Amino acid sequence: MSRLPALICTALLALTACSGSSARSGPNSLRMTVWTANEAHLTVLDEIATEYKATHPDITGITFDSIPADGYTATLTTQIAGGNAPDLAWLLEESAPDFVSSGALAPIRGEVEKADDLVPLATKLWEEDGELYAYPFSTSPFGLFVNTDLVKELPTTWGQAVAAAAGKNLVLPDFKYQNWAVLSTIWRGWGANAWSEDGKTCGFASAEMKDAMAFIHGAIFTDKAIPGPGTAVDFFAGDAAMAISQISRAGALQDAKFGWTLLPLPEGPEGDYAVIGQAGVGVLKRSKNAGAAADFLGFLTNAANSAKLAQFFPPARSSLLNAETLAKSNPLIKAEQLRSVVVDGINKGVVKPSHQGQAELNQTIRAALDPLWRPGANIGQVLDGVCAKIAPLLDRP
Repeated sequence: MSRLPALICTALLALTACSGSSARSGPNSLRMTVWTANEAHLTVLDEIATEYKATHPDITGITFDSIPADGYTATLTTQIAGGNAPDLAWLLEESAPDFVSSGALAPIRGEVEKADDLVPLATKLWEEDGELYAYPFSTSPFGLFVNTDLVKELPTTWGQAVAAAAGKNLVLPDFKYQNWAVLSTIWRGWGANAWSEDGKTCGFASAEMKDAMAFIHGAIFTDKAIPGPGTAVDFFAGDAAMAISQISRAGALQDAKFGWTLLPLPEGPEGDYAVIGQAGVGVLKRSKNAGAAADFLGFLTNAANSAKLAQFFPPARSSLLNAETLAKSNPLIKAEQLRSVVVDGINKGVVKPSHQGQAELNQTIRAALDPLWRPGANIGQVLDGVCAKIAPLLDRP
């Protein structure tokens, strides 16, 4: 626990060491924190909750508590530390190692319908010693959305993508020169990693990362393809040639006034690859209603409800991971696009970087990378500096 930032450490220790209490309307009312306020997402969740309550009269209410994505984990841990822990919570992939290793989550494998149907690659982040501590609720590979009014020849490599987007914008909506882990959607094509498989060795100073970051830097400041710092460009409003994003964003293209398509991430020097953004749903161990919460989690994530939610949150169930099934709940996206981006991506991809103590690592890496985002930056020197800053954090026992 020594590697956790103070707030998360205090919150998770409080959760595992004390009896815990949550502000609820009644002993059988469940509250689940989520980071979406999207009306369509909440409507589907509410419909599933209503169906569950119809056969569980002891459950007086199920509330989905929307917390903004920016600062979600900090808000959640503040609630925990303040004695207002939810019964269930969506967890970002970056906070998974902290929550799983802390003992804050209840084991749930026994509550999951046909747990052996889950893709092993998708559950890896949420397991410890053979037990599952959160359900991989959304396992969503990144793809390349392309405005076909602006791009006539579809790219298959990153070089082609940047050339086609020069002066026309290739955007990373979730990056904003702060969320550095989103850049893994590009640098993985060079075989680069933020750190080694065991999490102990920094990868930012590697030759692969330096080559990848040099490419990204050039795409920003030389090719004028990726919008520079402080520049806001909205692909989904038709203002960009391309965007690196996930199928949950496709709904924003319902009434698009331009042609578009969805492609897998372009190939890098190391060839074909995929990167996954993931979210898990866990039951907080000290919830007064942990048993009821785990039962609802089993219902929320069964095969039937996973199929309903697949239009926003790609499932980790093998039985649902085929283009035909996904196409039923994703009418805006063609079956072949779903196969190449989602199905193939889940089966071969890697999850965005995550590590114990990620909140502290995020802050440190973000600050250390700041000098990179200017013309003429000494890329190698900056990346060596990132490793100098985070090596002590990675080396903690």
